[in-house]
Amino acid sequence: MKLIVGVMEARNIPAMDINGFSDPYVKLQLGKQRYKTKVVKKTLNPIWGEEFSFKVEDLNEELLISVLDEDKYFNDDFVGHLKVPVSQVFDAHNKSLGTAWYALHPKNKKLKNKDCGEILLSIYFSLNNLNFNGDPAPTFRKHEDMASNDLSRSFSGSSNSSSPPRQDDNMSSKEEKSSAQKSLAGRITQMFNRNVDTASTTSSRGTDLTEIPEIWSADIVDNKSDDESSSFEEAVEALCSRDQGSEVPSNLPGGVLLDQLYVIAPKELNSLLFSPDSNFPRSVAELQGSTDLQFGPWKFENGGESLQRIYSYIRAPTKLIKAVKATEEHTYIKADGKTFAVLSVVSTPDVMYGSTFKTEVLYCITPGPELPSGEQSSHLVISWRTNFLQSTMMKGIIENGTRQGLRESFEHFTTLLEQTIKPVDPKDLGLNKEQLLGSLQAEPQSDWKLAVQYLANFTIASTVLMSLYVIVHICLVGPSTIQGLEFVGLDLPDSIGELIVCAVLVLQGERVLQLISRYVHARAQKGSDHGVKAQGDGWLLTVALIEGSNLAAVDSSGFCDPYVVFTCNGKTRTSSIKYQKSAPQWNEIFEFDAMKEPPSVLDVEVFDFDGPFDEPTSLGRAEVNFVRSNISDLADVWVPLQGKLAQACQSKLHLRIFVENTRGGNVVAEYLKKMEKEVGKKINVRSPQTNSTFQKLFGLPPEEFLINDFTCHLKRRMPLQGRLFLSPRIIGFHANLFGHRTKFFFLWEDIEDIQVFPPTLASMGSPVIVVTLRPGRGMDARHGAKTQDEEGRLKFHFQSFVSFNIAHRTIMALWKARALSPEQKVQIAEEESESKGLQSDESGSFLVLEDVSMSEVYSRSLPIPIGFVMDLFSGGELEYKAMKRAGGLNYSCTPWESEKPDVYERQVYYRFDKHVSGYRGEVTSTQQKSLLPDKNGWLIEEVMTLHGVPLGDHFNLHLRYHIEDLHSRAKGCQVRVFFGIAWLKSTKHEKRIANNIFSNLEGRLKVIFGVVEKEYTSR
Repeated sequence: MKLIVGVMEARNIPAMDINGFSDPYVKLQLGKQRYKTKVVKKTLNPIWGEEFSFKVEDLNEELLISVLDEDKYFNDDFVGHLKVPVSQVFDAHNKSLGTAWYALHPKNKKLKNKDCGEILLSIYFSLNNLNFNGDPAPTFRKHEDMASNDLSRSFSGSSNSSSPPRQDDNMSSKEEKSSAQKSLAGRITQMFNRNVDTASTTSSRGTDLTEIPEIWSADIVDNKSDDESSSFEEAVEALCSRDQGSEVPSNLPGGVLLDQLYVIAPKELNSLLFSPDSNFPRSVAELQGSTDLQFGPWKFENGGESLQRIYSYIRAPTKLIKAVKATEEHTYIKADGKTFAVLSVVSTPDVMYGSTFKTEVLYCITPGPELPSGEQSSHLVISWRTNFLQSTMMKGIIENGTRQGLRESFEHFTTLLEQTIKPVDPKDLGLNKEQLLGSLQAEPQSDWKLAVQYLANFTIASTVLMSLYVIVHICLVGPSTIQGLEFVGLDLPDSIGELIVCAVLVLQGERVLQLISRYVHARAQKGSDHGVKAQGDGWLLTVALIEGSNLAAVDSSGFCDPYVVFTCNGKTRTSSIKYQKSAPQWNEIFEFDAMKEPPSVLDVEVFDFDGPFDEPTSLGRAEVNFVRSNISDLADVWVPLQGKLAQACQSKLHLRIFVENTRGGNVVAEYLKKMEKEVGKKINVRSPQTNSTFQKLFGLPPEEFLINDFTCHLKRRMPLQGRLFLSPRIIGFHANLFGHRTKFFFLWEDIEDIQVFPPTLASMGSPVIVVTLRPGRGMDARHGAKTQDEEGRLKFHFQSFVSFNIAHRTIMALWKARALSPEQKVQIAEEESESKGLQSDESGSFLVLEDVSMSEVYSRSLPIPIGFVMDLFSGGELEYKAMKRAGGLNYSCTPWESEKPDVYERQVYYRFDKHVSGYRGEVTSTQQKSLLPDKNGWLIEEVMTLHGVPLGDHFNLHLRYHIEDLHSRAKGCQVRVFFGIAWLKSTKHEKRIANNIFSNLEGRLKVIFGVVEKEYTSR
């Protein structure tokens, strides 16, 4: 039997963090089976919506459910727990406790009155796995057998007398009808026979059939549910009507499997992929070799908030995995008629470690640009990730296997989809630019209309009437007598009423003068940069400003006078002013002069015009990042504005942005040639495969290309070994150490300063390059920064370069070419001294660091206690003596620091003796220490980088020390050392280098552990 536990949500969770929130997740345990949910950040009312399955072998066991608060640096905080006896679920009606709220209890019984919140759970037994004859039965048969047992147990007068004969009848009935069940007709016949038996039994007992639990399968669905469930189109329309403008979900972090435009409307593409009447999913399954397809109906769940269905099939066998059953749960997470997002959660419990993870695939359909033919287009993006339900040491292998399987599956998917509907040709989009821009016509604005907008208001009208009234009054009255402080030519107010009237007239006059001044200045500034043609050849940026929506009203009239300023690479373009509008229409086109490098960022800011002397009020700003965006997506886009006023009004601009290169296809070669003069060495053009890998690694657009990459350490709390990547627009860092990936990048324009600090002991004797970003910039990369100052500047420390001079010169050259003004370039050139010629080369193709193939290089049982052997990694006298004997000079290491519970990390540095290496190279390494799973020893993993040796930047060395205690002896342990090479760049000498390192390492390990044995026996 299987116990199904659905963890829905929780409420009123106590705040465990100092920010007044918690980061809750749920742990579930039944016997030795353990699961946990995802972590929901910063909330006291988390929603998980996850389901788990437990195999039940003993009804006396208890299901333990614990809610904890994740803590990044310390142990997770306990929030509350509850226990549910399995027997309680089994004895419940329909073997289900339903969906209910359960109170969480504190760990300490003395705090029983403490409020720990409540959790919403769905707990029931699954009837799918009960099979009385031990053979795999069809889905419907399993459910019906369980239904018969439930009926016999529920409606018989005495369970002792009537239940056993009933079970015997079922057993004999199954034997008689086993042959009939092999066909669909036989199964349907069996269904009607059972219905007759059930009906007769229940009618004799006078029981209503509505009390029977609802049972359905993927093969046969109840007629009543068919009548109640609406069609797929109606269900999607109902879901669209409930959409409240939620944002389109971002791509999943595992990677993008498909990113393509198709000539089809979004609604039609959604029906093609997910409609029950579509043959496309069946055709894909046939192409992939999947069999036994079972599509469940689309149903509203969670009170009609989500639309879901279950889809199961048997995957075709591969070279590594046999045919297994897979189940996909499809859920609509957004549908508004134009945009559709469907999350597919794939479960394969029959594969190895299949119960520890689920694969999530996100299908995102958005409207594409309008084509020249007038047809609609759709943008389909499919991304994925692996969601681990339990921690496992096989995480890296599982992710790699999942990635490979998904790529193969979606190759068939893409091929069939392109045969079914036509992909959008990029040439069509290029022609579409001319068509879209040619159709835009800016609305001409005459002086008369401008005067009406500014002067046709109550203030002007009331002032004119008051002025006429005063003039008529002056004509009707005679001169007054001089009194008080008056004299000839000065007539002062004679009463409070006259004083108030004079004040009103003065204020009205001032207001009229301001309006006239604004009108005169607006008439002079009526023109814009619309229609100004770009000059030169290179990267041409064209921006079409179509319209604005919901711009903030800052005038008392309830409107604003907006205009837009575009800034790119220090050049600005300004739109015309639209007066008294909150939803203005511009239809203006702006071209920026051709640039030598592709643009990185376009800054957009909307201002409210308020006269010639007042500073304009910002109505909102936005940043269009060309590095993080696909250029085709910018051909027709609504850009939301940021800022207090803009966010309060949900302001946005409608833009059409195009970037094209007018210099031909030799852009990369020309750029590298220019950089060679700055760096002082030849820079090789990377292969298309290398550039493609680089683009996929950081999610960059196709026009971005790799210039150079360097092995180095990122200094945070502890040095992190990885690679630094340089391209015309970004500087990026990537590391994959012990299965933990670190990846980030920022723009050259974000950099405010680059400094070089001299070598220190903390930097392993290497100079440090410190990159300081501008305030508030590069926040997406802040997890890689060492510090952040009070003004919001992030500082990144890079050290231990294999070729420091080349790295420093390349970084400075790219920064000067991209981000500095001419004055700054001259200042830096004056400060720099003449450099020596550069010698080493950084050629070779870049390969992403993946799991390394390990082979055993040393194995021996030592008659030494494991505690004494571990002194070799304690930083004490034994370690220094052993490393010195093995040829390690100037040996130093940092103390072990805890990275997470039971996992420690440290850095090691030493130089080779001339007898070990004639080049006397240096070694920097990172070691990680953790207990073995059975707590019977230690596992030490090490990643080494060699400096100052030929081709040292082409590879990293991976070592794994497996030290296990031997219980069979009074004193003794087993030491096994594994070795592998992670190639960062390809070279034809790989085999030769590997053999050389293997023989050298084997000899050094014998010397090291020989010293350990000798030291132990001498004590």
